[in-house]
Amino acid sequence: MSQSNFSTLNLSPALLKNLVTLDYHAMTPVQAEALPAILAGKDVIAQAQTGSGKTAAFALGLLQKLKVKRFRIQSLVLCPTRELADQVAKEIRKLGRAVHNIKVLTLCGGAPLGPQIGSLEHGAHIVVGTPGRIEDHLGKGTLSLGEVNLLILDEADRMLEMGFQSQLDTIIASLTQQRQTLMFSATFPESIKKIAQQIMHQPVSVNVASTHDNSTIKQHLFMADNDGHRLQVLRLLLQHYQPQSAVVFCNTKIETQMLADELSDYGYSTMALHGDLEQRDRDQTLVRFVNKSISILVATDVAARGLDIESLDAVINYQIAREIEVHVHRVGRTGRAGKQGIALTIITEKEKFKLARLEAYLQQKINVERLPAMNLLDKAVYQPAMLTLQIDGGKKQKLRPGDILGGLTGVNGISGKQVGKIQIFANKAYVAVAREVAQYAMRKIADGKLKGRNFRVRII
Repeated sequence: MSQSNFSTLNLSPALLKNLVTLDYHAMTPVQAEALPAILAGKDVIAQAQTGSGKTAAFALGLLQKLKVKRFRIQSLVLCPTRELADQVAKEIRKLGRAVHNIKVLTLCGGAPLGPQIGSLEHGAHIVVGTPGRIEDHLGKGTLSLGEVNLLILDEADRMLEMGFQSQLDTIIASLTQQRQTLMFSATFPESIKKIAQQIMHQPVSVNVASTHDNSTIKQHLFMADNDGHRLQVLRLLLQHYQPQSAVVFCNTKIETQMLADELSDYGYSTMALHGDLEQRDRDQTLVRFVNKSISILVATDVAARGLDIESLDAVINYQIAREIEVHVHRVGRTGRAGKQGIALTIITEKEKFKLARLEAYLQQKINVERLPAMNLLDKAVYQPAMLTLQIDGGKKQKLRPGDILGGLTGVNGISGKQVGKIQIFANKAYVAVAREVAQYAMRKIADGKLKGRNFRVRII
């Protein structure tokens, strides 16, 4: 039996059985290296990229350690963004679904405190949250972490970059020292090493090389004459490759919003993702990008961390990242799970020193390629195949994906193949439909009934 099989681990029969039903058999490198130490109760500090399977690594350790009959908060997972926290909580629930009565609670900013306080009053085993909101609850006395025996810092480098140092200090001070601590990060600057020394006890170090290689990610480099020429180069690349799902990385929030606005003015299906957006706008932007009714997401590194996006066709670096490790992390977002992906990077002459540092880091030469033909800019701007319908009803109205699918594909409805991703929130639901039938699909929902009642619907 392969030593990389989950069945070789000291996991409960219920967890192992569930892993089989999920078709989880062979461990990823970070899981194979980290899980034995995690299950042995040791502190672990792991460097691994997004998409490497790190969430399952700490989630399995957390679930194995959990005492379900003891209805107290035993594990705390801290994440830099709400999107990552939601993704982590979903993975924990999925991996733990064979263990009855596990309660996972998500506590993040951007949501009202009242319902969270109500949920805390009913208790939980596991809390996943952002540092700011966890600190809020500690300050109000609505959250007690005195019995937490496992602390997990996910994407620790981004939490520090986003200015959460003081919140982390407050949270860690509220925990018992007799705990296990796990830290996962894509990069390990000095600030991370320092905090690890302060809060961890003889940690086991795990450093997993990127799971992506040149066979799945093709890297291309293009030269702009100057910063003013950069936008034209980007438009040429978009027209040439026409990615249906691309993230364009900028180094600042201001650049991100300006570039998204400029691309929109040229007719591209584009939205921005950065830290200055209201949570409602962030949620809607991500819904539309994930369901492929937006082709281009212009984002900062911090905002894009933790995005769970399948089949990302391209990553475009509008500039090389300030830190080379961050640049490599960007590239690793495409070409996942053996699928093909491309990474396009735009530089100017004055940025060649960054290119030299990148080549030294990768230990390979990256050649500048010829720009696509200028006449591509005369052609119509390509559009995504899908549009998104927003339905003014969600989980609280008992709507389920099957209700929406049935409403769209019932008598005289559209084809199931013309329906894309369906996402349901508390009071809203979103469904992607093929662009050519969007108006008809909207009328089908508006004139019909879901759960025996009418719902307002619009194209966003």
